[in-house]
Amino acid sequence: MKKTIKVGIASLCLIMGLAIGTNAQSKNERPALILSAGPEAGIPVGNWNNYYNWSLGGSIQGDLAIIKRTLYVNLNAGYTNVFADNAPGIKDLQLIPVKAGLRYYPVNKLNLYVQGQAGVTFITNGTSLYNDKSTAFVYSPQIGYLIHLKKGNYLDAGVKFEGNSKFVDGGESNNTIGIRVAYAFGL
Repeated sequence: MKKTIKVGIASLCLIMGLAIGTNAQSKNERPALILSAGPEAGIPVGNWNNYYNWSLGGSIQGDLAIIKRTLYVNLNAGYTNVFADNAPGIKDLQLIPVKAGLRYYPVNKLNLYVQGQAGVTFITNGTSLYNDKSTAFVYSPQIGYLIHLKKGNYLDAGVKFEGNSKFVDGGESNNTIGIRVAYAFGL
């Protein structure tokens, strides 16, 4: 499964590169308000990789332009299931991340963006996993591309790192590297 996710990330990077090349010559005005929804997948990194294999979930996001349609403020909420390894006593982990952040398009004619978000992750099954906490701080830098499909519709594809603070006192942080591919439309 980890190999499949790595191939998926490499394919996403290739698609983004092709999209940048084809859209670079076209005039592409981004909407002032963009809503998106789609799946997310990732692989745990660090020591968390010893207990969990991969994650799958989805999220919805709203982006609102605050400076000339190059800087957007956004809100994101979703659900993620982190699938446990077959170690005894380790169960899947269900998370609900809620984040706010900024998205910046550094080149006006391209839809390439960098994004940073921070917020809180709610651990829905924390007590059954002997976690000390039911919430954790989360931060998520992302780089991606908004691929223009047709008037007002886009495919939002990005690669991201998601870091969570400790779920257990004395434990370690819980991080994943993953992708988000969402259908986006402007209002």
